[in-house]
Amino acid sequence: MTTRSSQHDTFRLERHYPAAPSRVFQAFADPAAKDRWFGSPDGTTRQKGKSFDFREGGRETAVTVFADGTEYGYFATYTDIVPGERLVYTYEMTMNGARISVSVATVEFAAAPGGGTDFAITEQGVYLDGLDDVTKRRGGTEYLLEALAKTLTE
Repeated sequence: MTTRSSQHDTFRLERHYPAAPSRVFQAFADPAAKDRWFGSPDGTTRQKGKSFDFREGGRETAVTVFADGTEYGYFATYTDIVPGERLVYTYEMTMNGARISVSVATVEFAAAPGGGTDFAITEQGVYLDGLDDVTKRRGGTEYLLEALAKTLTE
C-alpha cells in the first residue's frame, strides 16, 4: 500500500543573463530555442510525446526517457504571458506515469541597468507521496538555468 503525503515548499532562483529580455523570453516562447536548453540538452536522454502551444491556456508536454528507462513527464498549462516581462504556468511532473508533484511557476524578465536581463523564477510546489521534494526540483531547475545560460552566449 502506498503511503500518501504532500509537502509544500517554495524556492526562488535569480540570474543575470547577458542578453536582452526579449531574447531570454524567446528562449521560452520559441519551440526551437527551448529545445536547445529544456529537458536534457546534453544528449543522454530522449524525449517523446512532445507538444508546444505557447499561448495563455496553451499546453506544453514532454516525456523525457533516461538511459536507465526511467520516464519523467512534464505537463504544463500557460496561464499568464506578458511578452518580454513575465510568464506564469502550472505544471505537473510524473515519474513512470505516477504524479510526483504539481507546481506554479512565475518567471520574470527585467532589463538590467547595465544591460542584459535580470531573471527570476519562483516556484511554489506540492511534492506528492515522497516521490519528489524541493531539493530535487531546485537542483533540476538550476541545471536548466545553466543550460539556458549556455544557449544565450552561443
